[in-house]
Amino acid sequence: MEQNETGCQTPQATILCVNNCGFFGTPATLNMCSKCYKDVVLKQERAEFAASSFQSIINGSSKNGAKVSDAATAVIAEANAISSDSMEASRRTSSESPAIGGSDEANKQGPKRCGACNKRVGLTGFNCRCGSMFCGVHRYSDKHDCPFDYHAAGQQAIAKANPVVKAEKLDKI
Repeated sequence: MEQNETGCQTPQATILCVNNCGFFGTPATLNMCSKCYKDVVLKQERAEFAASSFQSIINGSSKNGAKVSDAATAVIAEANAISSDSMEASRRTSSESPAIGGSDEANKQGPKRCGACNKRVGLTGFNCRCGSMFCGVHRYSDKHDCPFDYHAAGQQAIAKANPVVKAEKLDKI
């Protein structure tokens, strides 16, 4: 009787998201988690916008139809890309790793290592102009026998920053 008097309700059993993303959904969000629900709402809004822009193109209400057509095509392509990404993410289970999809080359290469001593550098590695990564000891060009030509690069930078200025020749009287 106390529940009816205070207006409190007993919590219902938790429901997993209908997209099988691993989070819990609520009936207010159509049994989806908040992220999946936002993706669905965004997808619906973009589809409505695309449909309205197509109607305006068909009716000829816009004066610059080619520009609107390109914009509508871009919006539809973006909406399709977002929807395909969200569908792939919802299909993926928590036991699968992202390397299976082949999206990251960094996962295939393994941990980052120093080019000179092969020590793991992680986030503290230094990228050199020669294109390799080095640890704190070998980060300077004289410590790892860098093949990059700093002299020529400096000359090019100076030449670009200081163009040659010549005055026109004066006619002699």
